Amino acid sequence: METTYNFLLDLALILLTTKILGLITRRYNMPQVVGALLAGLLMGPACLNILHETTFIHDAAEIGVVVLMFCAGLETDINELKKSGKASFVIALLGVLIPLAGGFGVAYFFNKPGIIDSDASASLFLQNIFIGVILTATSVSISVETLKEMGKLKTRSGNAILGAAIIDDILGIIALTIVTSMADSSVSLGMVLLKIVGFFVFALVVGVAFYYGYKKWEELTNRPLHRHAIMVFVFCLLLSYCSEVFFGVADITGAFVAGLVVSQTQRTQWLASKFDTISYMFLSPLFFASIGIKVVLPSMSGKVVAFTVVLVIVAVLTKVIGCGAGAKMCGYQNYQCARIGVGMISRGEVALIVADKGSALGLMGSSFLGPVVIVVVITTIVTPILLKVVFRFGPSGASGTAALASNYEQIEKYRQGEMEK
Repeated sequence: METTYNFLLDLALILLTTKILGLITRRYNMPQVVGALLAGLLMGPACLNILHETTFIHDAAEIGVVVLMFCAGLETDINELKKSGKASFVIALLGVLIPLAGGFGVAYFFNKPGIIDSDASASLFLQNIFIGVILTATSVSISVETLKEMGKLKTRSGNAILGAAIIDDILGIIALTIVTSMADSSVSLGMVLLKIVGFFVFALVVGVAFYYGYKKWEELTNRPLHRHAIMVFVFCLLLSYCSEVFFGVADITGAFVAGLVVSQTQRTQWLASKFDTISYMFLSPLFFASIGIKVVLPSMSGKVVAFTVVLVIVAVLTKVIGCGAGAKMCGYQNYQCARIGVGMISRGEVALIVADKGSALGLMGSSFLGPVVIVVVITTIVTPILLKVVFRFGPSGASGTAALASNYEQIEKYRQGEMEK
């Protein structure tokens, strides 16, 4: 089989442009992830049309988001996550219901003959509901990378965002399944719910077994070894694979759970430093650039442009209001509510996947794909910018504590090679 080496050029261009634009955005006090997203947009079909999504970029980007969420699990304070469990559910629930209602309302007004004609086969009611379902999606990877960059991942707000995003993912799957089952009789809601429950039972059993086995193996040596990092990565990949293939739960959920399990073992900081290197140098830039590369903007009429503008505003406000209100109901301070609401704005690749599935099932007309893509692009870019703004308000050490600061200092030392390996 003949091998082409274009992927090497693609990779070089992605890494170069993401780094250059990342440095430029950092110079203007914006997170570097914004630069990576802009690099994908600039080099992709939406602008210069130099790079296109390939199998290599798609698969490597998927590994990138798996590693990113695994690292988020590694650096998550599981005790704080337990405390925010109830709050995370309330935040996620309102963060799904209010965007669902908002999206339905916008689609109900615009999705009519004479305003925007739809070529979808499903009923108008189901089409309008589906636009709402797209807005329920949350791509937590953008917020995770931004919070890591800011050193705020382990704050009370950061834990609430993580917990709510995981639950949001489950609720989103249920909402999507309900709508698709109404359009496609082969989809069983009961089976989907059973698989979700089955995954968490499976993850609990496998997680406990791995924890005790790995802990015992780790105690046999008095220093961290590279084989420890390799086995932990194998565990992450296997749990991600099982969650997606056997249970229909997003692979990033499996990766996050794997990270939570490993976070309870010794030398977590050393492991985090090992994964951070490959993530920073290769996987994260590729993943965030791939989101921009996927964007293809079709030509749009004036009415479709108006729909797009309204949909973007509703997409941002409904997440901020819904998740912020949920946080307020659970006793969070106003500045924390703002942080949580903003942290849940980004739709990212999740919304694109949902939209693609809906188009295939006749739940969304072709005229609405462009607006959805623009919503994804804008919410993905504004989320890290707004996160940096809202984290300026409130106590600088909110839930940060000296131990948290020490933890991040330790990780930084490992990253810089200042501690013994």
